[in-house]
Amino acid sequence: MITEHNAMPPNIKRPTSCVDYSRRKFLKISFNSCVLIATLPYLKSAKAQANAQVVPVLTGTEFDLTIAQTKVNITGTEKLATTINGTVPGPTLHWKEGDTVTLRVKNLLSEETSLHWHGIILPYQMDGAPQISFNGIAPGETFTYRFKVQQSGTYWYHSHSEMQEQTGLYGAIIIDPATPEPIQSDRDYVMLLSDWTDEDPMAIFGKLKKHSAYYNFNQPTVVDFFRDVADEGFQPAVEKRHMWNMMRMSRTDLADISASTYTYLVNGHASADNWLGLFKPGEKIRLRFINASAQSFFDVRIPGLQMTVVQADGQNVEPVAVDEFRIGLAESYDVIVAPEEAAYTIFAQSMDRTGYVKGTLATQAGLSAPVPELDKPEPLAMTDMMGTMDHEMPAMDHSGMSHEQMSQMDHSMHAMHTMTDMTGNTVSAKKAVRVHHASTEFAASVDMRVDTPRTNLDDPGIGLRNNGRRVLTYSDLHTIGGTLDAREPSREMELHLTGNMERYTWSFDGVEYNESKPIHFRYGERLRVILVNDTMMTHPVHLHGMWSELETPDEQFQVRKHTIVVQPAQRVTFLVTADALGRWPWHCHLFYHMHAGMFREVVVS
Repeated sequence: MITEHNAMPPNIKRPTSCVDYSRRKFLKISFNSCVLIATLPYLKSAKAQANAQVVPVLTGTEFDLTIAQTKVNITGTEKLATTINGTVPGPTLHWKEGDTVTLRVKNLLSEETSLHWHGIILPYQMDGAPQISFNGIAPGETFTYRFKVQQSGTYWYHSHSEMQEQTGLYGAIIIDPATPEPIQSDRDYVMLLSDWTDEDPMAIFGKLKKHSAYYNFNQPTVVDFFRDVADEGFQPAVEKRHMWNMMRMSRTDLADISASTYTYLVNGHASADNWLGLFKPGEKIRLRFINASAQSFFDVRIPGLQMTVVQADGQNVEPVAVDEFRIGLAESYDVIVAPEEAAYTIFAQSMDRTGYVKGTLATQAGLSAPVPELDKPEPLAMTDMMGTMDHEMPAMDHSGMSHEQMSQMDHSMHAMHTMTDMTGNTVSAKKAVRVHHASTEFAASVDMRVDTPRTNLDDPGIGLRNNGRRVLTYSDLHTIGGTLDAREPSREMELHLTGNMERYTWSFDGVEYNESKPIHFRYGERLRVILVNDTMMTHPVHLHGMWSELETPDEQFQVRKHTIVVQPAQRVTFLVTADALGRWPWHCHLFYHMHAGMFREVVVS
């Protein structure tokens, strides 16, 4: 239960709707002539920068960053991108733990802009979330960020204004520790993954609002139906199709946006550019993977080369050897590799298996390695829709169900769907959720409610289960040094991740941001947060300003993160110490989900 308090930090205005604010400002067509004149030096082709092998690196404690529109050619068609110092991605910022950094950000756009330092612990006024932590940076103005660096590791930064993150406004942050680096390597490469589209992001958003599956071409076919018939029998196959139809979602709808419009990039390079990292045989290479995409999960592997994960979200973890890992939006993973052959392909395929981006590790330029085929997309399983369904059913096994079991599930599914039907004709369309003797009413427009969510952390996710490779899971990650706060939580709160695919609206507890009230944390308290994913999509949830310490199902410390990926029909818990006064965003990091309402404000007071 979320307890409301009236206390608010002084001199703070209530923010406008995230959705309404973005639409209004993005569609503004007036253009300040002074800003246009100042922007002219940046309105040049950035193809040279985009094709350079090395992203610019800025070091020290004083940084001057200029945000402007710059022409880029990523797909063969010249388009305007939102750039920092003229490049996509922006320069890598290299800091040192303990230093105080000053970043002067000048806005040469015709609209407001901002930079958010993702995962960085700092005063809320420096967080860079417009209308929550500051007013944003107006056209023609310069805003100075200044804060002490209190951590080390791999992080990133991006715009929190308008649609600018989708149009190129992001970059990497590397922070050296104050004491000697415990992770040893001979070479160090940033691997910044992202998605680029030549389309206007507002046009994409409009298409999703009209038809949420607009970019999904992996729709179930007649061949798929007859394959189910052959495997399970006619009646179970019909009932399975019926249940998915009731949920208004396809079993193959793994991502809202596919490679039909996206070109996937690593360090600003498409696969044809072939980003190149050089090495000498016998060297240890550190690869810092960051998912800076707007809407894409990536599954990363280097065929023929084992990776040792040594850091997650900037925090050192006990080393774990894997063949592959899934990196969610805004997450980072540092891995160590020890290549012995002349060349290797770094392969990052999208979760929906519609595309990929690749680079090369090689001993010299001109060498290449085979590029693997895209894996076949896997449809969502019953557990991705219903959770455990009952406590005796294995979380990963939905095969071999009897006709009676299928019928029983169909009946339960029908009952659940009736309660959340969009018509809202009966009082049962709103369902009370009991959390510590209180209730939260879900809006009638929410698609579904998972009554028995699964709690396992050892699931690599749809498309990675039992693929013959050693795939990283959250249960493999253990932060070195353990928890930052040994206190037991003094209270718990539960939030459900909710949505409606037909209207393409996303929310917490069935309430979109523009209808929500702030969530209140008491300064200094230790609390347990429970997230339940009532949707069939995977959501990366990011709380600004404070660490999220993920727990095991039996409430033991697992791993410290700034972004937690919650799989379909899954329940996760994490502990938060509310040690940061002020106002902080809390949102799904899927870009279009955030803009469609899966966003809340947290007030620590």
